[in-house]
Amino acid sequence: MANDPSTSGYSESAQALIAQYESVAFEDVHGPVLHLYPLAPASVLDIGAGTGRDAAALARRGHAVTAVEPTPELAAWGRANHPRSIRWIDDRLPRLDAVLALGERFDFILLTAVWMHLDTAQQREAMRTIASLAAPGGRISMTLRHGPVPEGRRMFDVTGDDVSALAAGFGLQALHHAAASDAQKRPDVSWTFLVLEAMTGGHRHQQSPTGL
Repeated sequence: MANDPSTSGYSESAQALIAQYESVAFEDVHGPVLHLYPLAPASVLDIGAGTGRDAAALARRGHAVTAVEPTPELAAWGRANHPRSIRWIDDRLPRLDAVLALGERFDFILLTAVWMHLDTAQQREAMRTIASLAAPGGRISMTLRHGPVPEGRRMFDVTGDDVSALAAGFGLQALHHAAASDAQKRPDVSWTFLVLEAMTGGHRHQQSPTGL
């Protein structure tokens, strides 16, 4: 899907993005929700892994990490510069066909600055996909970017309430929902941190989100 608009602008800006992503520590980006991350060892799926900064940090903590990244320049850099234990997959939301073909479910799923690139229909399909990949009791951590859209990229204005309401329909309840400033100190950029948890009963149905 070479012309997928959800990933537009990333190949063209790859070198600048590599420097940008790798200049910020994993702990600085995800600090507000690290207490909700699983203890090692856990199976982790990093969707939209970029350069693998977060995947590498999680692998070094003892997790089994699968990194999904559709931008070849970013994935190539990650493969070359981060732990060889990371399993890299060329795939993209909303379907994640290659990941689904593994037949695995994951204890923890990470989506960092990914969700805003999907339109409304893609978000619904993507949530269905993510819910099917989460192990019972598994958690999904998302960050949503708010602010001006960088040139050449596509982003939509989506809130944590929007995501929580959609997730509830797929058996995912919200454990954490909070705003945060930008780790790179950009004054016009802010973030929403959202952590969801898959119901342990295995039956997915409509449920109102809790913990907000």
